[in-house]
Amino acid sequence: MPGIIGRKIGMTSIYSAEGKAMPCTVIEAGPCVVTQVKTQDRDGYEAIQLGFGDRKEKNTPNALKGHFKKAKTTPKTNLAEFDGFEELNLGDTVNVDIFEEGEFVSVTGTSKGKGFQGVVKRHNFAGVGQATHGQHNRMRAPGSIGAASYPARVFKGMRMAGQMGNARVKMENLQVLKVLAEKNLILVKGSVPGPKGSTVTIEK
Repeated sequence: MPGIIGRKIGMTSIYSAEGKAMPCTVIEAGPCVVTQVKTQDRDGYEAIQLGFGDRKEKNTPNALKGHFKKAKTTPKTNLAEFDGFEELNLGDTVNVDIFEEGEFVSVTGTSKGKGFQGVVKRHNFAGVGQATHGQHNRMRAPGSIGAASYPARVFKGMRMAGQMGNARVKMENLQVLKVLAEKNLILVKGSVPGPKGSTVTIEK
């Protein structure tokens, strides 16, 4: 699917024609440079590699310097592959105007990391719920996990405490509310994973 790399700016709200406030996320999308064109004969599949965001020359490995030099562009911080583009050549620029207002897109990003969390925060467990009847420090405990002499183990996938967040999340069917091509901005309805300033990819 055709897409673009962007940076999450933050959230705001705009009003619809009926006067209803709609929450939306502002994303700075592009301009992205075509840094590699993959073909069926050479790579086994067809795709376009896009680069977004400038990085310092001194912090770029020599192998990547040569990679970007072929595309006649400056080193980029983020690379991503997309398919579905037609007639794009090395060094071409992809802008946010590939999207139209009203269409639906999918946005992928890395969610905020929340560290090691218990079952109440991570899985919405209720906890014990009462501080009486001898309860001392069990208010947010997971309780029994069901294992006994049989099966004598914990089943995989059991909802327990652990690492929460910091995972790739894809939000599908987000409506494009506005495209500001002159400012490389796109406004999508609803929330997008990740903190402000994080990198996201937008696909049709």
